[in-house]
Amino acid sequence: MEQLMSKCRIDAVILDFGGVVAEEGFAQGIKAIARAHSRDEQAVWKAGLEAVWESGYVYGRGGEADFWRLFKERTGISGDEAGWRSEVLSLFAVRPFMRDLVERLRGMGVVTAILSDQTDWLAVLDERQEFFRHFDKVFNSYHHGMTKKEPEFFLLALRELGVEPGRAVFVDDNPGNVDRARELGMHAILYCDRDDFEQQLGRLCPGVFE
Repeated sequence: MEQLMSKCRIDAVILDFGGVVAEEGFAQGIKAIARAHSRDEQAVWKAGLEAVWESGYVYGRGGEADFWRLFKERTGISGDEAGWRSEVLSLFAVRPFMRDLVERLRGMGVVTAILSDQTDWLAVLDERQEFFRHFDKVFNSYHHGMTKKEPEFFLLALRELGVEPGRAVFVDDNPGNVDRARELGMHAILYCDRDDFEQQLGRLCPGVFE
């Protein structure tokens, strides 16, 4: 184990939630709503994404009701909000291989964290799937009042983890977030698929997948 740690070029792995740790349930759920109402998936998805940000829900400055109200206004779709919520949450399935990886990293002495632009749904999802316990820290925009659009959110995470930027790797499926992490001096991986992700992380921390 000590030999593996000596080869690892990083002290912390910081992961996005939806699209990395778990399937991207929000996108899938909003597109499912669009299909159920015979609407264009991309247009409804774009409206849903704008609504969750502009309502302030991601920042914790607005609530779920504010989000759904704006979503309905932007899309013209009416429906059962509770049913929509249930469907969206059901699609955020934590990836077993990612959960196993986090445990392996922690066993090697690497600090692990979630850095997510999420709402209070993240805590609800943890109640159902119990994934917080696999991480040393969870940073959620809903509770911190800042998002990954702001460099300060990354710096907050690094400071609380006690890790220098050059000794941390950040993983996200959003290119803009990945670019911001790199600008701060962090290693960063754009998550496209499991194989590519594991190859990139393996180069930073040899032995982690052996």
